[in-house]
Amino acid sequence: MSTTEQSSYDFTNADFDAVYTGGDFLPGAGIEGVPWDIGQAQPEVVEMERLGRFTGEVLDIGCGPGDNAVFLAGRGHAVTAIDAAPAAIALARQRARGLDVTFDVADATELEGYDDRFDSVLDSALFHTLGEEGRRHCVRALHRVTRPGGRLSMLCFADVPGGMPAPLSVSENEVRSVLDEAGWEITYLSSSVFLGLPGPVRGFFEKVGSSPELDERGHTRLPVWRVFADRRSA
Repeated sequence: MSTTEQSSYDFTNADFDAVYTGGDFLPGAGIEGVPWDIGQAQPEVVEMERLGRFTGEVLDIGCGPGDNAVFLAGRGHAVTAIDAAPAAIALARQRARGLDVTFDVADATELEGYDDRFDSVLDSALFHTLGEEGRRHCVRALHRVTRPGGRLSMLCFADVPGGMPAPLSVSENEVRSVLDEAGWEITYLSSSVFLGLPGPVRGFFEKVGSSPELDERGHTRLPVWRVFADRRSA
């Protein structure tokens, strides 16, 4: 598939609510089901927690089915997890039964009502779905809702060979510039992997001519940027 054809998919119009209820995620893209629902926390999030990235009040944006939030709460963290898809939040609440996690339906590009509330933020694969303007609005909103000394830990699809096609991937330069403009100082940026389920995206990968690497359990291993950033004072 040509670059022009790949770019015809406007992921900012993806229906994240429909994908959890058997609907059409993005017309013509061939994505059927929830490819990011691996039924456990992302290994990179587990590693972030081991490194001490999450302290105080934690915000998980774009939490999806809630496995990362459930893991963090299970480790004793105070977690608020949001997603714009009501169906995702309903599923996350089911998985978090018995744990003290606050789930809300909310727009990560606005985050109204959360000002000066959080010490740590997790973005596990939301940033790249928002489009150019949405990404800027999101990280500005995150700056507003975090306290002085707040920290952001992020995974986003990397614009590298073997990665997701444009526009569902982000260059290192864009990551750096968008965060810097919004008042975030990147302290660490490296390449890593994000695990997914191959079945729901088999048709999409065929359309874009991609053959992602699989791990020993059959998960797709998609290249991402692992980004750590500190909140600068306004």
